[in-house]
Amino acid sequence: MHSHTRRFTTHRFFTPNASRRLVRLMLFSIAGCLATTAAAASLPTTRDAHWITTWTASPQPLWAGDFPLPTNVPFNVWNQTLRQTARISVGGRRVRIQLSNAYGTTQLVIGAAHLALAGDGADIVNGTDRPMTFSGRRSVTIPPGAPALSDPIDLGVSALQRVSVSLYLPLPTAPSTFHWDGREAAYLVTGDQTANASIRQESTLTSRVFLSAILVDAPSATRTVVALGDSITDGAGATMDRDTRWPDFLAARLADNQVAVLNAGISGARLLQDKMGDNALARLDRDVLSQPGIAAVIVLIGINDISWNHMAFAPNDGAAEAEQLIAGYRQIIARAHARNVRVVGATLTPFEGALKDTPLMGYYSADKERVRQTVNDWIRHSGEFDGVVDFDTLLRDPAHPARLLPAYDSGDHLHPGDAGNKAMAEAVDLSVLLRRQ
Repeated sequence: MHSHTRRFTTHRFFTPNASRRLVRLMLFSIAGCLATTAAAASLPTTRDAHWITTWTASPQPLWAGDFPLPTNVPFNVWNQTLRQTARISVGGRRVRIQLSNAYGTTQLVIGAAHLALAGDGADIVNGTDRPMTFSGRRSVTIPPGAPALSDPIDLGVSALQRVSVSLYLPLPTAPSTFHWDGREAAYLVTGDQTANASIRQESTLTSRVFLSAILVDAPSATRTVVALGDSITDGAGATMDRDTRWPDFLAARLADNQVAVLNAGISGARLLQDKMGDNALARLDRDVLSQPGIAAVIVLIGINDISWNHMAFAPNDGAAEAEQLIAGYRQIIARAHARNVRVVGATLTPFEGALKDTPLMGYYSADKERVRQTVNDWIRHSGEFDGVVDFDTLLRDPAHPARLLPAYDSGDHLHPGDAGNKAMAEAVDLSVLLRRQ
């Protein structure tokens, strides 16, 4: 140790060869710095941009314990490309993609990612493919619990346009962060086919995996409305691949007003307790209040809090009483108003006969119906919301008010079908959403 130290402190270190090596090392270091500076300078600037979220899928963890695992999600992906399609709400001159490893316990490695305009099925529109970068790199490693936002992508998109996001997963990857009910087919193929205009899918799934948000560089006046809810908002009764959830129809109504509509529904979600995702109070900041340009939130959640007690899905969870739900709504109102965000309360929809021929038999009872009626009476008449949309009155059968009108029923007596979803969107008073503070 001492001899090495002495050698580096003697004049022999500065021999001609050593000096030349030192000069080369210095030049290499300078070149590296210049290359890093050039790479940083080449990154697209966002200084004059106005980024608005135009589409979301609220992240969920894979379920465990006494709740059955989803069957439409692969348990491990390796050396495969996953291509997912989404219809945005408002358009913009550039796009950014957000991926989420919110519930991962290990790093998530994305080997390559591409964005394009969506074509038919798994295809993309020729000439629209764009590689994504993250901090200037074509690949990204996302730490556990974190999101990753892409650099701006030079691809102009129009309101209500469908886009395609392709992710290459080079390592064995469990879909630890996903959105179960995507209402849209996604495609898995072997190898890195992220840039391929056409792929021959080897398998499909109907969940969103790792894809949590799409942002656009939109006009500065663009505002955002978020629909916070459960499976009725998530679109459980809507036709697959048709964008017929009620927030989809609302997005079409608001597209000309430059208002983005985000769907923060999670099938099976509850206001006060976890299971198929975090409870609404826990995810309110992430899924709603943190959205740029947010003006209002429409709250339609609580039916699972009322109905899940003594069910196979939540055998140890007690039923929420009306007073508990009202306290939860008051928390949403208080937290939203603290951010100058308006809150529209939606009455809970009829559910007599719901899911009676499924493992959820017993979802409805007369006692649960009484809780729903008490909650709805408070939503209608308390005056604590900034506006009310009475989905209960809209969707119920006048001859049997505890049931959905057959024309609006998807068939399971809980979730509206496409016609019901369209009617819900048309019932929303746009003046409440568009009114400026």
